[in-house]
Amino acid sequence: MLATLSIRDIVLIDRLDIEFSGGMTVLTGETGAGKSILLDALTLALGGRGDAGLVRHGETQGQVVAVFDVAGAHPVRALLRENDVPDDGDVILRRIQTADGRSRAFINDQPVSVGLLRQAGQMLVEVHGQHDERALVDPESHRLLLDAFGVLQGELTAVEAAYSAYRKAEKALRDHKARIEAARREADFLRSAVDELKTLDPKQGEEEALALRRAEMMQVEKIATDLNEAYETLNGGASPIPELSSLLRRLERKADQAPKLLSSPVAALATALDNLEEARSGLEAAIRETDFDPRELEAAEERLFALRAAARKFSVQVDELPALRQKMAADLNDLDAGEEKLDALAAAADAARKAFDGLAADLSARRATTARALEAAVAAELPALKLERARFIVEMTSDPENRSASGVDTVEFWVQTNPGTRPGPMMKVASGGELSRFLLALKVSLADSGSVPSLVFDEIDTGVGGAVAEAIGMRLARLARSVQVLTVTHAPQVAARANGHFLISKEAVAEDRVATRITPIDDAHRREEIARMLAGSVITDEARAAAEKLMAHAPG
Repeated sequence: MLATLSIRDIVLIDRLDIEFSGGMTVLTGETGAGKSILLDALTLALGGRGDAGLVRHGETQGQVVAVFDVAGAHPVRALLRENDVPDDGDVILRRIQTADGRSRAFINDQPVSVGLLRQAGQMLVEVHGQHDERALVDPESHRLLLDAFGVLQGELTAVEAAYSAYRKAEKALRDHKARIEAARREADFLRSAVDELKTLDPKQGEEEALALRRAEMMQVEKIATDLNEAYETLNGGASPIPELSSLLRRLERKADQAPKLLSSPVAALATALDNLEEARSGLEAAIRETDFDPRELEAAEERLFALRAAARKFSVQVDELPALRQKMAADLNDLDAGEEKLDALAAAADAARKAFDGLAADLSARRATTARALEAAVAAELPALKLERARFIVEMTSDPENRSASGVDTVEFWVQTNPGTRPGPMMKVASGGELSRFLLALKVSLADSGSVPSLVFDEIDTGVGGAVAEAIGMRLARLARSVQVLTVTHAPQVAARANGHFLISKEAVAEDRVATRITPIDDAHRREEIARMLAGSVITDEARAAAEKLMAHAPG
């Protein structure tokens, strides 16, 4: 329920803090005291349309905070969790409206969109008034209300599950048909591509491995070429070793003849020949160790180029070729075995459709029965509301081909205000006063079928009096047994039924400024206020006695 409402600098309200209780609370006061401003402020906090004109003159911004005490299992808490808004403790809706037209929204002190604020507000409060188009006027909500009245949630859940299964089966059938058609259009290309990729047989990660091996072999190839050239220089036909060996032998034979001249060159030359022989042996060993095979390098390059050519041809990465081959093969299999699988999918979709149609038809029958029961329940409330010649009609149409998660039914609340007139949608046919009473009768009938925790009625008793006002008061009091009811009223018969009463008035706060005040009043002051509502500006003893009598008989 709405626990507290705090308003700062909204139109004529400078500062207002109101604590509400459960049951039925009325707000009364003379015309122009600011009752509509109070509801405008509450509507702003619930995500209603913002307006710079709501900000009190001379101020830069106004603010409204509505605090709700709601059960832990209330759907609004799930909504908050879905949007990452903390939901511990009370639910606090806050709206700031600036004088330049901008507004900001908060839930539990976390910034949110106005849309989320409105969505949460709709789960917490319904506002009903003569010209209010927010309450019970959306045909989609009419179906939900009818299902709640008939306790049809179990049947609705089964229909939703069957509809989901039907949609999945239909999608599988459509997707398979599309794949077959696409495969047929590309059959020749697919067969050629699958054969090519089968022959190529690409492996995941093969490109990287080949590229690394190719780089290694190319490096070895360069080293091997240099080694062979060096070895050929030392061991080939142009090798200097034989010539140097012959020269060394001639010098050695003549060394005895001129030892001082030849001993040093002969020794150096002998050392050089030894080093050359050692270098030739080393080169020979290095060539054996490299074991380079040019054919392996050629094969690796050919494989790598073939993979990359295929990737370019099919516009994929090389590593995607194995998956592409698998997909193309699957497409061909779908084409080859498509008709058999298509028949199976069509049979499954047909079975799912029949299952849904059967459950939807059962739900439609239950709804039709529930509709008559709801019509009877509302009809029982109408005579006392001076609508005894009117009819409330649950207009339900069923189209088996218009399937949805909620079944095949469209539900809308219609009324016929007088015999002989054409029935039509409630919002279009009923006048302002009639609409208020129809809505009240409907809410009373639906009181035990789930509702938001707080209902606000804005002067739904306008234009009625006497027995009709008394009937309205009784029904509001009945509603208040299951939900919190707040009502702005000019009818003493309604005010007398409340267990909480606030008086709204204007007070001068400066020579040229007034402010709206709201004051909780006790029984003695309530009697005076109800007497004023009965008698007008001059309160007589007779009016006080009548007020006393109304209050005494109110609890029934």
